[in-house]
Amino acid sequence: MSRLVAVSNRVTIPKRASAAGGLAVGVLAAMQARGGLWFGWSGESRAGAQAAPQVSERQGVTFATIDLPREEFEPYYAGFCNTTLWPLFHYFAGAMQYSEAQYAAYCRVNATFAERLAPLLRDDDLVWVHDYHLIHLGKELRERGMKQRLGFFLHIPFPHIEALRALPVWPDLVRGLLAYDLVGFQTARDLACFRSAVSELLGPTAAQSDVAVLQHGRRTRLDVFPIGVDVGAIQREARRSQRSETVRRMQAGLLGRPCVIGVDRLDYSKGLVDRFLAYERLMERHAEHLNQVTFLQIAPLSRADLRAYSEIRRSLEQAAGRINGRFAETDWTPIRYLNRNFSHEVLMGFLRNARAGVVTPMRDGMNLVAKEFVAAQVPEDPGVLVLSTLAGAAEELTGALLVNPRDATAVAEAIHQALAMPLAERRSRHADMLEALRRNDIHTWHRRFCDLLRARDAGQAAAARWRLAGVL
Repeated sequence: MSRLVAVSNRVTIPKRASAAGGLAVGVLAAMQARGGLWFGWSGESRAGAQAAPQVSERQGVTFATIDLPREEFEPYYAGFCNTTLWPLFHYFAGAMQYSEAQYAAYCRVNATFAERLAPLLRDDDLVWVHDYHLIHLGKELRERGMKQRLGFFLHIPFPHIEALRALPVWPDLVRGLLAYDLVGFQTARDLACFRSAVSELLGPTAAQSDVAVLQHGRRTRLDVFPIGVDVGAIQREARRSQRSETVRRMQAGLLGRPCVIGVDRLDYSKGLVDRFLAYERLMERHAEHLNQVTFLQIAPLSRADLRAYSEIRRSLEQAAGRINGRFAETDWTPIRYLNRNFSHEVLMGFLRNARAGVVTPMRDGMNLVAKEFVAAQVPEDPGVLVLSTLAGAAEELTGALLVNPRDATAVAEAIHQALAMPLAERRSRHADMLEALRRNDIHTWHRRFCDLLRARDAGQAAAARWRLAGVL
């Protein structure tokens, strides 16, 4: 079997106490199932030349990490990645900033990754590159003579050409993706948006089918791979967590009141201010919930050194303070807002004990919290998911109460409906969603991507096998 080489901006070496994001969860699941090499940035930046990769092994996986030059990291990561690509790909075009110098740093860091990775590769490796930080890595590896099968998966949305063309270098990004043998997206909508960019750049005949692009004799296969979760592992964590002192204190602190919960990284794309305003609208429209329900919002800090993120934190603190000041009573605080990290197991315990989960991003590639909420529930007495239609997960979790995250009244009414929903309906909705999660879990995600990447000219046959299995 070919060795799997996963490449991401940051390598996450497993730690029990951490609550990893979607990319880290997915890559780690693939590496633990298959073994292989995970290559990426160490988390350290320093002045001067690069040293050789630092290599370690844990749980059957080899981890190879590199430091990045301090003078390159800031314009690459805080610059082009997070003030250009992130807002643009999430349709926050007004927040996008573009700098030629930052884009040049992005290109140089991608070249550095290629230089450090190439000597570690074997001829029959499958190289799987992850996310928007490393779009150009495939092109850089090709320019260094690498012949291995190269795959790329985008964990965030891909914007339609009408949004993408606001970026001066968008043609370079599209060409960079076409250097891979296989490019994967979270949803069919994202794939269609990429095809809109290919048609704009190369003409309508370049994408001759729904599954491939032909350019200069190279065939790049395109497909949809919605990332999933490990349902069994989440259920075990959620049950085990009920013995945790932290979970017990959370439950005791509710004093028997039902809990509405949100768990999100602190980011403007998550719609947190609008969510607080929707909860306020719930209090205004349904006085029966006053002093009867508690909203717990967990939002660990993210990219706190960027101005946009410090502003969203300030806005959230002001909104929570104002709403609590308006509605709180001596024995009840409407919103409990925590900027803290908790272990993944504890978070699953929080989700399990919630009557409603509110996942309302303004745009999200997938959003695994929505799937984790469903998996963590007690099937005999499950909570209800309120989910943004603009999250990729909405295409699979049709048993959720689907809402436009900017419609405060609609979100408020959905929370009200979730709190009042009869048990039989809650069970039916949960069973349908749990079946969808089991059918397309995290293991199906990485197996299917690797199968198609390995397939070479047998790609159609491999896809047919997955269709017969009911995945596609």
